[in-house]
Amino acid sequence: MRRRVFLTGTALAAAAAGLAGWRDYDRVMTGARSALAAAGRPRMAPTRHGPAEYAEAGEGPPVLMLHGTGGGYDQGLLFARRLIADGFRVIAPSRFGYLGTGFPADPSPFVQAEALADLLDHLGLARVPVIGGSAGALPAMAMATGQPQRVSALVAAVPASFVPGRAPPPPPDAIASWIIRRGLRSDVLIWGALRLSEDRLIATLLATDPALVHAASPDEQARVRAILYGILPVSLKYRGLLNDAFWAGHPPDFPLATISAPTLAISAEDDRFGTAEAARHIARTVPGAELMMLPEGGHIWAGHDAKVMARIAAFLRQV
Repeated sequence: MRRRVFLTGTALAAAAAGLAGWRDYDRVMTGARSALAAAGRPRMAPTRHGPAEYAEAGEGPPVLMLHGTGGGYDQGLLFARRLIADGFRVIAPSRFGYLGTGFPADPSPFVQAEALADLLDHLGLARVPVIGGSAGALPAMAMATGQPQRVSALVAAVPASFVPGRAPPPPPDAIASWIIRRGLRSDVLIWGALRLSEDRLIATLLATDPALVHAASPDEQARVRAILYGILPVSLKYRGLLNDAFWAGHPPDFPLATISAPTLAISAEDDRFGTAEAARHIARTVPGAELMMLPEGGHIWAGHDAKVMARIAAFLRQV
């Protein structure tokens, strides 16, 4: 009898926990969809590589903002929120494999740059400053080296770009590869990981010390959580995520010395993705390039957003 009571109680508790979990999943996914809707109204532009999704916000000089891994037009607008408030017109596309933008046979940074040029043509813009964050720095650099007439200034923020002498990461084994590919398709698994430990995902997905986030202002903490939860719905972003993971691990050695556009490279010493050396390489190699190196802040410059975006705004105004 006692065993029956115990088993019945355990089953009821498990059912209650499952129901609570499902309700939380529904809440988080509803929040993710609401955040997408609130970020901006996306439009579609024709390109030679298929329709490209983009959104715009703000008024003033136009700036092309290229999001990083796990993003979409929503992440681009989130990162550029201070530029929007500071009098810039921010154009934020979803790169290949993210949200409403398709995934062509060749999704390389070079082909992304071609699609971005077509987007500028669609908008009637001949030449604009281009900001690329993380993996988004690769198509930005492809534009600056391959289509210099389209780029009036380049900002490479925490760039996932080439570093001389850095070996590519070893390929994952079959089991790890299966987990990565399956996990990045599943909103449920990513939600479960977020529910289990936000700090662990801040440390891994955002390559940032969680202690920096805990010590930051409430506004900065909210920004970090928006970036973190913005990976959802991952089911609409997984192809872009996998593509970015490949190119960040095998970045092209762009001919940086040929870049004629004024260039600003930004990183933090403690970025766990190692972009500090990439930013230094850009600053050393691009003629006249500027470097902003934070002592700490991780891959998302936690605690320093106002300073970083003020530097970018000042840089854009002087070019």
